[in-house]
Amino acid sequence: MKIPTGRRRVVAAVAAVTAVLLPSAVARAAEPPVPIQLLAINDFHGNLEPPAGGTGMVTTRGAGGKPVEVPAGGAAYLATHLKRARKQHSLTVSAGDNIGASPLLSAAYHDEPTIESLGLMGLRVSTVGNHEFDEGLMELKRMQEGGCHPQDGCAQAGRPFRGASFPYLAANVIETATGKPIFPPYVVRTAAPGVKIGFLGMTLKETPADLEPASAAGLRFLDEVSTARKYVPELRREGVEAIVLLLHQGGKAASQIYDYDCDAGGPGSGLSGPIVGLAERLDPEIDLIVAGHTNQSHVCTIPDPGGARRLVTSTSSFTKMFTDITLPYDRQTGDFVRSGIRARNVIVTRDVPEDPGQAALIARWGKLIAPVANKVVGYIAGELRGRGSEALEKPLGKVIADAQLAAGKSQGARVAFVTPGAIRSDLVYENGGAVTYARVFAVQPFSTPMTTLDLTGAQIVTLLRQQFINQSRDMVLQVSEGFTYTVDTTKSGGDQVVASSIRLDGEPLEPGRTYRVTANDYVASGGDNFTVMREGENRVSNGTDTEALADYLQVRGPADDPVTEPADRITFRAP
Repeated sequence: MKIPTGRRRVVAAVAAVTAVLLPSAVARAAEPPVPIQLLAINDFHGNLEPPAGGTGMVTTRGAGGKPVEVPAGGAAYLATHLKRARKQHSLTVSAGDNIGASPLLSAAYHDEPTIESLGLMGLRVSTVGNHEFDEGLMELKRMQEGGCHPQDGCAQAGRPFRGASFPYLAANVIETATGKPIFPPYVVRTAAPGVKIGFLGMTLKETPADLEPASAAGLRFLDEVSTARKYVPELRREGVEAIVLLLHQGGKAASQIYDYDCDAGGPGSGLSGPIVGLAERLDPEIDLIVAGHTNQSHVCTIPDPGGARRLVTSTSSFTKMFTDITLPYDRQTGDFVRSGIRARNVIVTRDVPEDPGQAALIARWGKLIAPVANKVVGYIAGELRGRGSEALEKPLGKVIADAQLAAGKSQGARVAFVTPGAIRSDLVYENGGAVTYARVFAVQPFSTPMTTLDLTGAQIVTLLRQQFINQSRDMVLQVSEGFTYTVDTTKSGGDQVVASSIRLDGEPLEPGRTYRVTANDYVASGGDNFTVMREGENRVSNGTDTEALADYLQVRGPADDPVTEPADRITFRAP
């Protein structure tokens, strides 16, 4: 309950008088809180099938507290876990990025399978995330409203796409043509008779930095705190006191153990990143923040502006976990009892039966894409970890950078740079090392065009320094063979890059010399805050990053696969 002190005295006095006049009021006051359950997910990213390799692992505690990886995820397993976890008064919600950066099974059909899966799973409301905008506003509206794709038509003959059975929320995303939010800012759900809960939905205001310019065209992304300040009073005027924020913004836990106690050293002491500052400033009437975006799992206490306890939760990504949240609802105040809110993250283990409805959905869409998905494009000697690697220089990152360099060599490329955010999975070793097109696509699902351009040596130094400046998460570029440098971990920001250590094919990088550089168009246009790339000249296109990796695997042998994780192109040390 969040009533100012003076008003609380008045409420107490009125309640006392009412109790004398109406004995039933005493019964209502003594009624125990109604236990409301939220089952929360985030960053689903179209992972209908279990995510591969290390991408599909959750780190937990084994014997003696030693970290152990547990296979997790897959829509058919998630649906079973959710069904088993649901209690009497339960709602399933999402903090965004349901779609976008999806494996081939969903991406080939513009994520229609994922929207269908989430509806079948019982999702009741979701905020938009940055990846909801990957194909632009009109396509996102089609995800909500249904209809066939304007170019590719209906994916399944005789089965028009119906759109989402749940509403998307977008309080802080404004369509410039109308000046209004693209979707409702909030929705009110009845979780039990007489129990009204307001869900406010937002994505991070920096979303355009995560998009191709065309995808953000015609949109404005507003500040999260001021947006909440506008709509929370509207909810309260509608008689809604119990308010949950679905916010696609997040932080980083100090430990990757899935149930790490980030409050052990004090409220929120084990969590860092943008969500912390936001939670400290967001309207105190918001009872709970369900977060996402950083693909981190955490249940943390971050005090609101008034110093009151408030939980901020997140559930990793790719269907590997969900958060089970209990919120006691006081019928007398119409609000949650903040001190009684509890949450825990639950691993989506694969030791349960697959949900029949999800299994049938996956089989139906899988049959359609099988001829393309199952084509073998190359071989590897062992598992190559990318998304599933916690190393800053990833084995699969090296292979992808080498593939992009190979693609750019006809345009004179000397080095390639790959943003780790573009690496969405691992290449697992199976069937004698055969790599299918579906596995390649899962690693590079954006099919982003690549560009080769001119940068000076000085601009390359700036590019490397921008890895450590104004980044909300680890953003160390993967570099191609022949490019090496040292990071001084005793320093901070861009000063960590030791400029004198940079070598290209064994020779020092010359500040005034021009070098041909290959990167995907997202990075080449300044994405992920690599703004110096916008200064590059003499740009030439080189196909897509997905094609580059598939082509590279076809012509190279697996003998030299960098299956282990020691950094040999980037040296991290304290000189």
